[in-house]
Amino acid sequence: MPLRFGSSAGRWVITGTVLGSGMAAIDATVVGIALPSIGRQFHASFGALQWVVIGYTLTLASLLLIGGSLGDRYGRRRVFAIGVIWFTVASAACATAPGITGLVVTRLLQGAGAAMLTPGSLAILQASFDPSDRGRAIGAWSGLGGVATAVGPLLGGYLVAAASWRWIFFINLPIGAFVLFVSIRHIPESRDEMSMSRLDLAGSVLVTAALAGITFACVEGPIRGWGNPAVLAILLTGTVAGLTFLVVERRSESPILPLEMFRSRQFAITNVVTFIVYGALGGTLFLLPIQLQVVDQDTPLESGLALMPLTLIMLLLSARSGRLASRIGPRLQMSVGPIVIGTGLALLARTTTDTSYASGTLPAIIVFGLGLAITVAPLTATALAAAPLERAGVASAVNNDVARTGGLLAVALLPALAGISHQSYLRPDEFSSGFRTAVLIAGAWCLVGGFVSAIGIRNPARLAPSAPEPCSHCALDATPLAPST
Repeated sequence: MPLRFGSSAGRWVITGTVLGSGMAAIDATVVGIALPSIGRQFHASFGALQWVVIGYTLTLASLLLIGGSLGDRYGRRRVFAIGVIWFTVASAACATAPGITGLVVTRLLQGAGAAMLTPGSLAILQASFDPSDRGRAIGAWSGLGGVATAVGPLLGGYLVAAASWRWIFFINLPIGAFVLFVSIRHIPESRDEMSMSRLDLAGSVLVTAALAGITFACVEGPIRGWGNPAVLAILLTGTVAGLTFLVVERRSESPILPLEMFRSRQFAITNVVTFIVYGALGGTLFLLPIQLQVVDQDTPLESGLALMPLTLIMLLLSARSGRLASRIGPRLQMSVGPIVIGTGLALLARTTTDTSYASGTLPAIIVFGLGLAITVAPLTATALAAAPLERAGVASAVNNDVARTGGLLAVALLPALAGISHQSYLRPDEFSSGFRTAVLIAGAWCLVGGFVSAIGIRNPARLAPSAPEPCSHCALDATPLAPST
């Protein structure tokens, strides 16, 4: 029997799915605040710190779509619960890692667990609630999930300052146990009974190999030298895997990446802009906490608080931005927004000479946040609107993976382009110089994104007045959803 939004059973399901996906969302942001502390304790190189972030994103981005397919086929609650168990155990392993290599390996495992639990959370709501209450349930999930993501840097800063960086992983243990209890006791099982398609395991393996090979080369090339045989061999392997992936997806009956969707100019351009903007965002937010703690001498808690205005601006303005785009079309906001983001990133270069938060960091964060608020909602809505209604869930999932891949590759590539490598994060002057170059590069990427939108995005001829309000954030963790009936 379908659940109602205001019922006790409905509240339990929302609680379980929000906390489950929230664990994964927090871990995607909380680690950045802890990186300087992790590096000092393990005497880790900058490249090793990159892998702490990249490892999680790599397996999550590679396996996200296959995780959603597993839930549709074998049961969404079952795969969600397995993901919670996997993620929680991997979190315990992260918390007790004896060295930097062990931490990277356990972060890879943690990302794999997140790839199983995050897609199922939204699919469970879609399958469990009455059609008249699905919008409210998904809205509550989205809003509360956004709050969980926003809390990440602040929570990380508090735990690192009050106890140890290991507690950013230990905290997942009681939460995971509670989510598992709710899953078993209160979440109904559901699956796609009509799903007869084969799982695209070949595509999943190939995309993982491609991302891992290219990412490894971007991180290790500046350290070992681009002519190093191991770097060249792995880069070549990743490139071949990527090309083979495209061939396999084109021929597959049930591809994890439906290439025919990119025949739509609007969809293709939107995802190019997503890749650029989220690449700039991911690369900058990886480097900024290190700049604040190593150069500006902020505490972990202070560096977490420094990012709060960004979150508040997004929460206050994103929905309004979405409503505006639904009235005037997305082209103006998707053209202007990335330029404003780029301006905010360029202003972050001032933190290298002005260590005052009020005059150095805060103005840049405000402009950066305004740019994201202008851009993100129309970006998401355009990606969904560019696909046929029956492919809307696939479009959302593809856009999510494009965003994560952009951030993944930017974390690997941006420091190398800026000359940040090896032990430079331990030398404030050297890191500060590299950070300045990095944010200017990221800002330039966003200017390119605005230009691409201006020449490529088209406003719809007629906007449907009954269209659903766009989500307040992009890159939503979601499995492809069937249209409501």
